[in-house]
Amino acid sequence: MRQRPTLAFILVTVFLDVLGIGLMIPVLPGLIGTMTQSPDQQAYWYGALAASYGVMQFFLTPLLGALSDQYGRRPVLLLSIFGLGFSYVVMALTHSLPLLLLARMVSGATGASFSVANAYVADITPAEKRGKSFGAVGAAFGLGFIVGPVLGGLLGAQDMRLPFWVAAGLSLTNWLYGFFVLPESLPGANRTRVTAARANPFGAFSHLARLRGVGSLIVVFAFTMLAQSMLQSTWVLYTQFRFGWGPKDNGFALFVVGLTAVIAQGLLLGRLLKRFGEVRLAIIGMSIATPVYLAYGLATAAWLMYALIVTNLLSFTVVPALQSLISRAASAGDQGLTQGSLNAISSIMMVIAPLLGTALLARVGHLPHTDWRIGITFFLCSAIQLLALIVAIKHFRHVPAQAA
Repeated sequence: MRQRPTLAFILVTVFLDVLGIGLMIPVLPGLIGTMTQSPDQQAYWYGALAASYGVMQFFLTPLLGALSDQYGRRPVLLLSIFGLGFSYVVMALTHSLPLLLLARMVSGATGASFSVANAYVADITPAEKRGKSFGAVGAAFGLGFIVGPVLGGLLGAQDMRLPFWVAAGLSLTNWLYGFFVLPESLPGANRTRVTAARANPFGAFSHLARLRGVGSLIVVFAFTMLAQSMLQSTWVLYTQFRFGWGPKDNGFALFVVGLTAVIAQGLLLGRLLKRFGEVRLAIIGMSIATPVYLAYGLATAAWLMYALIVTNLLSFTVVPALQSLISRAASAGDQGLTQGSLNAISSIMMVIAPLLGTALLARVGHLPHTDWRIGITFFLCSAIQLLALIVAIKHFRHVPAQAA
């Protein structure tokens, strides 16, 4: 008997995928460090690996989203999950930086399936409830980052390559789960053929631009993702330079990040959306994130980082609120393309953020750990988020229907 598509299916899939990714976060910079001779080389190679991941996601997310609009979500998800597991095996085995870079590119290509997961959620959720459902997906992300980085930090303290083997095993488990349990969510009547315009990232951007009432929300989404990507891609190196943190320290810190995300997106988001709506909630979240990013860069005591993570709780509601607003403007047959286009924006921000952030850290990495300039990447995050806030306020003043 065919299973009925439900949100629980995709949440488990997303959780297992993110758990595998989270395992690598505390140990990847250290693994690169074993293959380089200096902190500046480590920073540059880490930036290259992070940027390559984003480049592949940028070009592949609209394609995977468009393919899922024609062939269904299930086969695209299964192929992507299997490819992700294969890339982890290569990372666990290699002692070559170029091969590590190639494997990371495969991870980026196959990790682009998150756009398909979001489209799956849009398929099975009424438009008025998508904000809460996207928040549940975000909570699954957060839950993966609760377990993943802590486990990765503990395993990495024993063997730097062990987390990659565990990630590969999780991906295989995820693939088996999807093969035997995950049903299709897109009916044949709602499918749309792949075209060159739909499958390339630049054509995908034009699709977003044509959505009614969206306009400069695309800029808000892009700036918000750039600030978040800058934070994520430089966190481990920054805390290493500032506080001397290792894999275990960052594993526990990222555990708190994941827990905070789950509380915000999984437990509180539904109530917050009922009380404030998507528009006001996005504005509130950005208003809090702006000064918190600045405070991250100024922190001189390690415990302050934990306090700031908790203070930044409502910033985790910004992206699902924006996703919900943009998703409402798209038809049922275009949800894969729409979510793929948003993920393409996220991906290009994931290219820019590590290239810029690690280059800045490489210039200040030699400074004493108490020097305020070591926080330069977080100062930039704050400025970018402030720009997003200003654009959002102007947008909602001129688009009252969207604000309503």
